Amino acid sequence: MSENAMKQWRVAGEAAQATVGVIGAGVMGAGIAQVAAQAGHAVKLLDVREGAAAAAIASIAKALDGLVAKGRMEAAERDAVLARISPAAATAELADVALVIEVIIEKLEPKQALLRELDALLPADAIIASNTSSISITALANGMTNPQRLVGMHFFNPVPLMKLVEVVWGAETEASVADAIHALSKRWGKTPVHAKSTPGFIVNRIARPYYAETLAVLQEQGAEPAVLDRALRGAGFRMGPCELMDLIGHDTNYLVTQSVFDANFGDKRYVPSLVQKALVDGGRLGRKVGKGFYVGTPTAAAPVPAFDGELPALSVCGRSALVERLADWMTQKGLSITRGESADWSGLQIGDLQVHLTSGRCAAQLAHERNHPQLAVMDWPLAPDRADGLAVAFAPQAGEAARQLLAQLWHALGWELLLLRDVPGLAVARTVAMLVNEGADAVWQGVCDEQGADLAMKLGVNYPAGPFEWLDLLGAPRVSELLEGLFEAYRSERYRISPLLRQRCWAPA
Repeated sequence: MSENAMKQWRVAGEAAQATVGVIGAGVMGAGIAQVAAQAGHAVKLLDVREGAAAAAIASIAKALDGLVAKGRMEAAERDAVLARISPAAATAELADVALVIEVIIEKLEPKQALLRELDALLPADAIIASNTSSISITALANGMTNPQRLVGMHFFNPVPLMKLVEVVWGAETEASVADAIHALSKRWGKTPVHAKSTPGFIVNRIARPYYAETLAVLQEQGAEPAVLDRALRGAGFRMGPCELMDLIGHDTNYLVTQSVFDANFGDKRYVPSLVQKALVDGGRLGRKVGKGFYVGTPTAAAPVPAFDGELPALSVCGRSALVERLADWMTQKGLSITRGESADWSGLQIGDLQVHLTSGRCAAQLAHERNHPQLAVMDWPLAPDRADGLAVAFAPQAGEAARQLLAQLWHALGWELLLLRDVPGLAVARTVAMLVNEGADAVWQGVCDEQGADLAMKLGVNYPAGPFEWLDLLGAPRVSELLEGLFEAYRSERYRISPLLRQRCWAPA
């Protein structure tokens, strides 16, 4: 593709005069067609299933009717948008379009066949984009005469609402092509981020630990799904991992994990879970069949009762951002505390009970090493003002009195005591540390930059923060310490520390 031809396409695209073809009229394809038409483009919507394109256009009309009913769109604008979308009966009808976005089945061979057909059909200045969520753009381009014009344009569901678009470069994608799609995505009201074509791109790669760490805790019988979901929601996530996997569908989530695992030659960091495989094998696929981790929709947790009793002397120990966040919250809740900044550990002292912020080591190990049986470990209080529960594990010798004492303190802080088995890293800490580690590796390997990683995770999967925002809060030493604790416990390369994190420990940014 010549630079002059590309400039012509960009002018046409930005002026909303370019016709866009969308192949695949499922939920994603219909959403993309709607967004393109709302941006002013004529759209040709094609699907090999008879009547599918017309049904998708009817679905778009219903969605737009809803916007009109809510006063978010004028009736005349709705009519104009619908008038721009027309069904196509064959790929030959797309010969004059400036951009084609394929949204067909997520399998390599059918996509390659379609892309080669489009490559032979379309004019030299047309761009071909794939909405693949995990297949290599480089592999998809194999066999195309003009592979430089293929780019990934990965939208997120529901397309009209989700802002993120991953603009994915294959090995032969021209910079001008990726830049044109980046600019076009902005004009469509999206927030694009550049990504190199590696397994899972940005979001589906960095997100794996959100599911994987909870599945690992479940395999160790560390807690029930509802407890783990509550712990992660308490850290600011909109949905817990178990309820989210139920919503996505365990068959879909498992296949994505398997594809990322296979594409990375069996890297243990992405190993699929026996717990999830059992759900898939048993037909417990999630909400779409009425049962997964939950039967039906999970019920909300009961409110935490108010506490009006008296507590022993409280001391906040150590120095770190998490310690300061915890101290501030205790003060806001009206508790009288002292500060033990010179302590060689971080957490709370309540009477004789030490409650350590988890460093990835078990309560039993710490109690043994410190010769202090009255000991517990607590999860990271990332969002103390939003949490209604915080996870804790006790050393074996701590006893019921220690549990009751900490439950009283938790109630005074507006939390419920979420009791976990003494598993390394508990729930939030191990999950967030691994999300940070995966984001760091993605940047280290050139998949994206730090800003792109943060934007992608916040906009693509609604995380409360991006991996590098968490890293700025927690600091590389604390994240690395947690990962070292997990590695020590499991002796698995799954918990190897990213070179970027090690660099940050030696020479902070």
